Amino acid sequence: MHPKLFIDSLRTSGVSFFTGVPDSLLKDLLAYIEETVPKKQHITAANEGGAIGIAAGYHLATSSVPAVYMQNSGLGNAVNPLTSLADKEVYAIPMLLIIGWRGEPGVKDEPQHIKQGRITPSLLEVLEIPHAIIEPGMDALTVEKEITRMVALAKEQGRPAALLVRSGVFEAYKTAARPARYPLGREESIEMIIDSLAPQTIVVSTTGKISRELYESRKKRGEGTEKDFLTVGSMGHASQIALGIAQQKPDRLVYCLDGDGATLMQLGGLATVGWVKPPNFRHIVLNNLAHESVGGQPSAAATADLAAAARACGYASVLAVETKADLEEALRTLPTVPAPAFLEVKVNLESRTDLGRPKETPQENKKGFMDYLHGSN
Repeated sequence: MHPKLFIDSLRTSGVSFFTGVPDSLLKDLLAYIEETVPKKQHITAANEGGAIGIAAGYHLATSSVPAVYMQNSGLGNAVNPLTSLADKEVYAIPMLLIIGWRGEPGVKDEPQHIKQGRITPSLLEVLEIPHAIIEPGMDALTVEKEITRMVALAKEQGRPAALLVRSGVFEAYKTAARPARYPLGREESIEMIIDSLAPQTIVVSTTGKISRELYESRKKRGEGTEKDFLTVGSMGHASQIALGIAQQKPDRLVYCLDGDGATLMQLGGLATVGWVKPPNFRHIVLNNLAHESVGGQPSAAATADLAAAARACGYASVLAVETKADLEEALRTLPTVPAPAFLEVKVNLESRTDLGRPKETPQENKKGFMDYLHGSN
């Protein structure tokens, strides 16, 4: 269905405020929201738990029912505020969750989504969140009835209710292309980073296209991927995985390749790194000001100063670059500057349409990586 019909149905039910974290299954709906919903009525949150908080604040201020969008993997981030804030046994705050159903049983998907997809309906039941499933091919009247039913239930019982959205529900909605802001591409930057690494360097990369581009860059060079831990899920936690490794392998340089959306999602990780102060830790954030892996929606990095945040959190060295020459110089000095060190690389919102995915399973990646860490390679 066209995203406009869906939004019109929500508004008919009294839902006109939106917050959440972008999801690829909802990308066309979110593109429509980004382009047509007034700024006062839409906030892209840093993480799903924060979105529940924003929605609660909106309800307290207006008495209206907000909508919270997310991928089903984001339910993990939202469990605490759903049960200890919005639940009908606590503050009884009505809201409508719009959840993209990645990893639905019987639908081929990436390994990080399989378990979450299988348990999503059961998880909603355990959380005592009633839900309706929105399917491809549903006519607009049926969708409107399901929306009306869930919103009414949320209002009457003072609780969250959910729409679980299957893949393929929304028609494509094309927005105007965003102009290139920086000369560097992300994949080009990753190749430069690989070129700069000393032997025995350990790399942890965040979920999404950064890990996919790192993997393809290694393959293009004829290298193995045993030096890299490709974090395929758990968005926002790559820096903490790298921190745990860095503290146990103090004689090895550890590089974390992160994204702006992932960094913002778990911003407290910067403070933990700055507190622990591992001398072998190098944190590189490839910042394209967007959630590109799930549709290219703008991130709060457009106004946040990530380099200043790292400095304030206790990183010993902080660098920020926008050009190839500056990146080359930063990568040359990065191994020797006081640590922990933080490097922000401003890059374009772009990626290849033929970008592949790792052929190995997460378990195979883990085994090769651990063999490398333990000296078997």
